[in-house]
Amino acid sequence: MLLSTLITGFGLGSIYGLMALGFYLTYAVSGTVNFAQGSSMMLGAVLTFTFAQTLGWPLVPAVVLALALCALYGLLVEYIAVRPFVSRGSDAWLMGTVALGIVLDNVVMVAFGKEPRNLPSPLAETPLALGSAGLGVYPLQVLIPVVGLALAALLHAVSRRTRWGTAMLAVTQNRDAARLMGIPVRAVVAAAFALSTLLAGVAGVLVAPLFNVHADMGTLFGLKAFAVAILGGITSAWGVMIAGLLFGIAEALVAATLGSGYTQILMFTLVIVVLAVRPNGLFGRAQVRKV
Repeated sequence: MLLSTLITGFGLGSIYGLMALGFYLTYAVSGTVNFAQGSSMMLGAVLTFTFAQTLGWPLVPAVVLALALCALYGLLVEYIAVRPFVSRGSDAWLMGTVALGIVLDNVVMVAFGKEPRNLPSPLAETPLALGSAGLGVYPLQVLIPVVGLALAALLHAVSRRTRWGTAMLAVTQNRDAARLMGIPVRAVVAAAFALSTLLAGVAGVLVAPLFNVHADMGTLFGLKAFAVAILGGITSAWGVMIAGLLFGIAEALVAATLGSGYTQILMFTLVIVVLAVRPNGLFGRAQVRKV
């Protein structure tokens, strides 16, 4: 059914968009990204499962603590895997973030186990129906794009109307001038990484009831989110979110018409073709460099 396919696509696209917003945040502020963003998503799902199912906590405090720990993980990524290399003018943060993500994946695999787990949710039990006809989607799949777009709008409002947002924009435009104005550049960069992994953790919490929770669940999501960030133009916040929605819808349509076996082949081929035509992404702009 076309409607259920579109709803599924909007849900997937919102997840990709949320994670891609994390790439945008760190790149805009520091010129770096966290290539362990998929691991951050997995961490949010695994921690939520552990607190809610293993320890028996109510869902709300379980989610809040899981997301707080995801944000702390973002601070750790910036402090251990990014800052030491950037301060020396090295690009080794590329490998540093990848390595830290692999470490996290394997720590979770040892502690959590290899077997996939299911996180029950009242929003993912009974499919929605239109009259007597079932739509084939769960309420959570309708809620996901609402949450994703609301968070994107909130992030936009924070960046434009709060002191922290103004500081972030100042660091984005001119780091040296921001430092001279008394803005704590390191703290702003660290906060961007914390918010980046927080958004990935939200994505993990949202998809956990729809997908099995396991240590490797974030790998493919992370790759697709990075593709979306590049596809949308990593310098445009709304660009990466819109690209995420378009990517998710296209992926759902391909899976519904041709089968899931063709999904990765066609989607990543599409990414290559689009970037060949528009190297800066659909909504990105070429950066002007002074020489």
